[in-house]
Formats: sequence, C-alpha cells, structure tokens
Amino acid sequence: MSAPDYRPTVFLPKTDFPMKAGLPEKEPQILAKWQAADLYAQLRAARKGRDKFIYHDGPPYANGDMHIGHALNHILKDAVVRTQSLLGKDVPYVPGWDCHGLPIEWKVEEAYRAKKQNKDEVPAKEFRAECRAYAQHWVNVQAGQLQRLGINGDWKKPYLTMDFASEATIVSELLKFAESGQLYRGAKPVMWSPVEKTALADAEVEYHDITSTQIDVAFEIVEAPNAPELVGAYAVIWTTTPWTIPVNQGIAYSEDVDYICVEHLHPELIQSSQPGQAPAAGKSLKERTKRVIVAAALLEQIAKERMPLGLKTDRVLWRGKGADFAGAVARHPMHKLGGFFATPRPFLPGDFVTTDQGTGLVHMAPDHGEDDFALCKAHGINPVFAVEADGRYRADWLWLGGEAKNVINPNLNAPDGPICSDLKAAGALLSAGPFAHSYPHSWRSKKKVIFRCTPQWFVPMDKPIGPSVALRAPPPHPKNGEDVAVPPQAPLGEGDHAQHGGGADTLRARALAAIAATHFTPDKGRNRIGSMVEGRPDWVLSRQRAWGVPITLFVDRKTGDYLVDKSINQKIIERFKAEGVDAWTPEFARELLGDRVDQYEMITDILDVWFDSGCTHAYVLESGRWPEYSWPADLYLEGSDQHRGWFQSSLLQSCATRGRAPYKAILTHGFTMDASGRKMSKSEGNVINPLDVMKTFGADILRLWALSVDFTEDHRIGDEILKGVADQYRKLRNTFRYLLGALDGFSDAERLPVAEMPALERWVLHRLAVLSGELKAAVNAYDFNRYTSLINDFVQNDLSAFAMDVRKDSLYCDAPTAPTRRAWRTVLDIVFHALTRWLAPVLVFTAEEVWATRYPDAQSVHLLEWPEIDAAWQDAALDKQFTLARKLREEAYLKLEELRRARKVGSFLEARVAITTAHSDRIAALAGLDLAELLLVAEVAITAGDTESLMVEKADLAKCARCWRHLPDVNAETELCGRCDAVVHG
Repeated sequence: MSAPDYRPTVFLPKTDFPMKAGLPEKEPQILAKWQAADLYAQLRAARKGRDKFIYHDGPPYANGDMHIGHALNHILKDAVVRTQSLLGKDVPYVPGWDCHGLPIEWKVEEAYRAKKQNKDEVPAKEFRAECRAYAQHWVNVQAGQLQRLGINGDWKKPYLTMDFASEATIVSELLKFAESGQLYRGAKPVMWSPVEKTALADAEVEYHDITSTQIDVAFEIVEAPNAPELVGAYAVIWTTTPWTIPVNQGIAYSEDVDYICVEHLHPELIQSSQPGQAPAAGKSLKERTKRVIVAAALLEQIAKERMPLGLKTDRVLWRGKGADFAGAVARHPMHKLGGFFATPRPFLPGDFVTTDQGTGLVHMAPDHGEDDFALCKAHGINPVFAVEADGRYRADWLWLGGEAKNVINPNLNAPDGPICSDLKAAGALLSAGPFAHSYPHSWRSKKKVIFRCTPQWFVPMDKPIGPSVALRAPPPHPKNGEDVAVPPQAPLGEGDHAQHGGGADTLRARALAAIAATHFTPDKGRNRIGSMVEGRPDWVLSRQRAWGVPITLFVDRKTGDYLVDKSINQKIIERFKAEGVDAWTPEFARELLGDRVDQYEMITDILDVWFDSGCTHAYVLESGRWPEYSWPADLYLEGSDQHRGWFQSSLLQSCATRGRAPYKAILTHGFTMDASGRKMSKSEGNVINPLDVMKTFGADILRLWALSVDFTEDHRIGDEILKGVADQYRKLRNTFRYLLGALDGFSDAERLPVAEMPALERWVLHRLAVLSGELKAAVNAYDFNRYTSLINDFVQNDLSAFAMDVRKDSLYCDAPTAPTRRAWRTVLDIVFHALTRWLAPVLVFTAEEVWATRYPDAQSVHLLEWPEIDAAWQDAALDKQFTLARKLREEAYLKLEELRRARKVGSFLEARVAITTAHSDRIAALAGLDLAELLLVAEVAITAGDTESLMVEKADLAKCARCWRHLPDVNAETELCGRCDAVVHG
C-alpha cells in the first residue's frame, strides 16, 4: 500500500521572480523607467539637507566608444557614489568630458585628408565647429553607453570643457596665473611630435621599445691648453640619435672621470688585413690611424661591443682627468662645410656625464636635450632652431638642409643613411650598429617624438609665488573611515624641497605639501605622484594647434612682457562666456586695446588640454552651475596613469591659484589585462569589449566583475573569468529567488520578537550585525573587493549552505502560525531588506528587479538607505557555539557521505550520529542546540568518554511521509510525525 500524497500540504515557496535573469533584455527596460522617473532628481530630493560627500568626476576623452578601462573606471565611481548615498549622505554626481585637444583635431583632419582637402585652407572658426561637433557626437555616444552600465548621474546637465562657460573658466584660471606672475615665455627643449606638429606634455607621452642606430663619432681636438699633447687626437662621443649630430655645438665631460687615449685602426685597414684583401692604398699614416679618447672605465666595453677590431687597448698613449679638458676645443666632423660647422666646439664640464654607458664624453645639441640646453646656456651657447615643426632640417641648413626625410625617419639615421655616410666619408664614423632601448612616443599618434627647442609658455615650478595668491586651508579629509584634520601646508625644511628653492613658497613646494596632506588609496600613490612632482620640469602650457582654449595674452613687442590689466582680463572672460574660444580674434584684440593694438603681439597658441582638465574643479565645484557641489572634493578617482595626468594637473593648477589640492583623497585603480595577464591589443585579438559583454551577459555581470577584483592592482578579464562571475551571480540571484518565495504573503503581523527566536535565527541576526559593521568599514575604505566578498561569503556559506538548508524543513512543513516558522520568516525579511540594499550599488538592475517584485508600487531601491541592523544582535557566545556546531557538521558529513556511498542510507535524514568526547566543555557548548536539526540527520547523541570519536549508522526510526524526517513519533497508520499530523489534520 503506497503512502498518501502529502505534497499539496507542504508550504513550498511561491514567486514569479524568474531563475533565468535575461539581463541583456531586461536591463534596458529598467533603465528606461529610471530615466522616465528621473531617478537622479528623486535621489537629490531624498538626500537634501544631509551631510555631503563631494565626488568630482575626472573627464574621459570624447573620442570613440567606451572600452573596458572606461567601464571599470565608471563602475568604481558609481559604486563610491551609491555606497556613500546608501550611508545616507547627499552625493551628487555630475559626469563630464574632456573635449579639446589633438586627438579630436587629428580625427577631423583625417576626414579632410580622406577628401584630399587641406585643413589649413579651412577658416579656423569653421574647423573648430567641426571639432566641436565631433566631440559632441562622442559625448552623446559615451553618455548612452555609460548609462547602459547603470551609472546614475546628472546626465541632463553634464560638464564639458568645451561649454562656453567652461572655456571662460579656463581662461579665468589662466589669467590668475598671469596676474600672479606665474607664467613666462621661453625657448626650451620640449617633447615635440613632428607628426602632429605640436609640443606634448609628459602625460601625453608613452614609451615603447625600439631599435635605433647607435654611432661613435670622432671630433678632432684643435686646442688643449692643459694637455697640448692631445691636439690632433679625437674625442669620441656616442649617441643613439644620429640626427642630432648636425646641430652639435659642444662636448661635455666630467671633471672627475679618468680618460684614456689609445690608437684606433681605420676600418679600411681592418678590412685589408683580412685574408685575400689588398692593403688600403693612398692613405697617409695619419689617415690610417687615429688617437682616440674615451673614459677609461668604458674602454674594454667599447672595444668588445662596438669596436672589436679597431681599438688597440693594450697601447695607452695618454691618461688623465676630465679637468684636463678645461679650455679645450674640437672641430665638428663636417667643419669643411663652413658657416655654423666651422665654429669651434668647446669642451664643457657637465655633472650629468657618467660612465654608465657610451664613451664618457657627451655631444651637446642644446636644441634637443634638457641637459644640453642648460649647460650650453650657462656658457653663452644658444639654440639654432635647425629642425622645423615637421621634423625636417630647415632648407637653408648647410648639412642636410631640405632633406625630404624627417629626423626620426629610420632611413635617415641608418648605418648606410645620409648622416652616417657623410660622417664615414669625413673619416669620423668609428662605429654604427643597432641599439635596443625604450623611446618616447605620442600616445595619440603612436609615433616617435623628439626633444625640440621652440618658444613656449611655461609655468615655473620653483619661482616664489607672490602674496597675491591666497592660501585656502584644507578642511578635514577622510582617512581609514575617519575625518582627520591636517594643516594647510606641510612644513618645508632643509630636506627634500631644498633643492627646489628651499623653504620658499613655490609651486613645487605647495604641491609637495598638498600631497603630504592628501589621503591615498592605495597609499603607494603618494610616492608615485610625489616623485613625479619632485623631479618634474616647468609646466609647458602652450600647444601649436587650433582646437583648444587660446592663451589669452598680449605680449609687448619691445619689452617681451605680457600685459596684465584686470579690467581687460575681465572683458576677455565675459566675451568667452558668450562666444567661447571663437571670441579670440584680431577684431576682439583691437576692440580691447584700441590704438595700442600694434604695440602688442596677440598670442595664438592654445592651452595644454591638461590645463583644461586641471581647471574642472573650478568650473564644476565652484561656479554655482551645480549648487549641490562645494569645494574641495572629498575624492578624485582615476587610473594610476593619472598621477602624471589629471591628478597632477589639477594639483598644480589648484596649488598655484588656491594654495592647496582641490581634493582631500585620491583613489586609483590598475589596468585591465586579458585572462593571461597580457595587455589588451587589437592586433593580439585579446580585447574584451564591454559593449559585447553587456549584450551577452548583461551590465550587472560586468559590475560584479569590476567590484570583485582587486582593482588597486592590475587585474584580469576573459571569457572564462566572466563565466565564473556569471555563476557567482546566478547563486546570488537564486538566493533572492528563495527569499522572495519564502516570504510570499509575509506581513508584520507574523513577526516574532528577537527574544523569542530560536538560536539559529538569533545567530543569523548576529552575523548580519557583524557583517553590517564590516561592510561599512569596506565602504569607507573604498574596498569594494572586500565588500562584495563579504556579502558573497555570507550568502553562500552562512545562508545557502547552512541556515537555509537547515530551515527548509521548518519553512515547508511547520504550521504557518508555528513560532519556528514565524521566526525564520521574520529573519528572512530582515535579510531580504539588508541584501537588496547592500547589493544595490553592485547589481543595480537586479536589485531593482528584486525590490519591484516584492514591492511593485514602492519607490526605487536606490532611494533607500543602509538597513536598520541592531548592533545589540551581536552575540559572541552564540557565535562560538555555532562555530563549534558547524565544524561538527563538516566532520559528520565526511562520514555520512561514506555511509551514503556504501548505500547503507539513501539520505543523511535516515542516519544517526554518535559523538564521544573527552572535553566536557564541548558538551556544554553544544547544549541547547538541536544537533539533529542542524546536521539534518535523524538523531545525534553526544556523550562523555575517554577518547574522541564520531560514528555514523542508519537510525532505526520510521520516515514521515510528509517531511521525510526519520523520527520516533511517526504514526504507523498516517505515516506522519506528530508535527506534520497536527498541520495536516488540525
């Protein structure tokens, strides 16, 4: 006779929440609802009057689709904003874009080139309009893509550096520099892109490994007052930039280095000494050999690596100190050309000359090197500006003038190229060969750059700042979740700052003090940006392009001074508010200056785009356009590359005009690599496109990945990694599905006071209380990896694998009015409210779906605050008791699994566990717990004994046909246990 079917009497969970997420289809629908309801405005209204948390968004560049770096970056920013809002703070978020600069201009130029048109023939205003339209297009595209990621912000009113008001602010900030004397015009070697024909900032340069031509060149000494025996000998220089030899103006040496003179055999004699070769004919003894001078410490290396047959190292002709070169003069290898090349090349003492590599003698080209420029300038030697903006020697240059190739062309510099060929013909080329090294490239065009001396505008790092720039004392900044007061400036003593102007109030000193007063996450960022500021040269502000904010200065043609007139400056600012960058015209100059207009040069260079972005704090936080903002920001967040970019330009701009950083704290993230840890590259085919990920998995999967990795370091993503994240998501979703089903029909009338709850429920509440504190600490530390891990561990280990497993029996089989079932459903309701809120900053769409499933008429989950978790729920003694019980459960399950595999039991529910222990405290600790319930077995017996043992066997108890538990009170007729019989039959 078969048992009755009691399945209809079991209280199974009921919910319409689907197991299958369907995120790619569902998320856009949820996003549309948020946009229609203006969720951002609702959140501002809900948090009005609360404590502020000011996050200022760094502007991404408006050029191209969002990539995986953008996605990670903005998910982190959104997580900061949402978690701080969850804590009850008012956290406005205004997204922004960097819209000026060469990349956009370059793209517009490409369109002209494709149509065989010349950009320079297009009216400047028309060209700028096309650049503006191009930038606006990508702003719109990226805005849509970022919103699809679930980023909540003021998308109706983002900030753009190309807004007229923003351009006016940038001009206003520039003029503050001018009025305080923090600008100067000078000719210095700067990073220059011959392809893009403009100067570049350090932040616009990246380094790639290349192979160049290294050469050793002989300069004949014609005067040597301290060592006359060296006249006629040759000083040997080494360089990996042969193209700079045509602009050489001197030779640097170190006074303390030991130098040596040996004989060098002419290459033709080397060839003729080989079997079958005839001796070189028509060569005098002087032509066949040379006396050459190099650093003694480098002689063996040179002979081994670059001149294996030419140097006769065993025959020393002279030995001396670098100081012996004082007053010596050499002549350029191409001196026979006359003019510039006939001028004697002096030997100059340089403290930068070392014996790390080369020859210990350095050729000086002040047009193309910082050390070269400074040393030559100190000795009255000026640049000659031989290389044009496009990288070609100017047409009138005596050597290679009008050369079709630019100076970075490998063919020009090759061992058989024009430079080496001419040097060889002059008898000056001692060696030429390949040299692998790292070399700077423009990060935009990916082409090599050069150092080139040109007139540019600079901000001095070490000039004392006048009293006209007031210091703004920094308010407290967050550190480890607390507010810590810091002084306006760190003290400047005789230490690190002394080499940069001592204790003077310089821009460098202010910036270093501001770095010391800023909180960094991770802290290594402090040293990174600090070392960059410590050693950086003066800030090059000018660019020779069209699309950007002009340097709005007038320079007196006689004195070279720029005009400082506050009334004129104010008129400039007001005009830019009305017309933007198109205001800067000769007509406007005449309007401003009247009859004096011919007295002044109107500057037409544009500003470095890093200056633009460095001013965004002034535009966004101070302008009043977004009244919910205030200055300074609590946090800036970007990738670690921005230590040399936006973090630094904002720091320098603000320190120069306000005396302190515009931020209290900086959070940086690493870079996203592929699954193998390699940099992503289209050529490698290993690029992960976030747009494709959202189409396949959904945005919440991408968000869960971004907030689960250790983003402070470089991290990985790939198909298998995303599949693992999707699996983690499914477990979280199934937990929500369980909660929704288990809470079907739950009302406040069913709640049970905590004091009346069984131990398991009180333990879950204890874990919630502990977890709440841990999560708050993670939020304050911006440790989202820990934040998501803590939630996931709680869900998987404490709930799914333990408490929910144990309480299925009570949930399904207890009477609806039973205290155990009421207690569990009360706890599940508390857990539901906690998890939906805690996970809302991570799974923004899923949390909304979950919340709306249970409360279809309620406000958005993203308007809610941190769940109310009573700290009094924490119970260390209870936690210790359950820790022991769970350990016992793990031990028992190992044995029970063996019993099941041996087919002695069909399930653990029909097993008996017998425990013997010699520890009486273990028995006492487990007292009061229903161990059979916690272990999901029929019986558990624990007794005292002399040894430790755990035995499992099949219990001799009947099975309840409704709950399937094996119990002593199962009725033989109904096949129901006492509890189930009462539920079924009343």
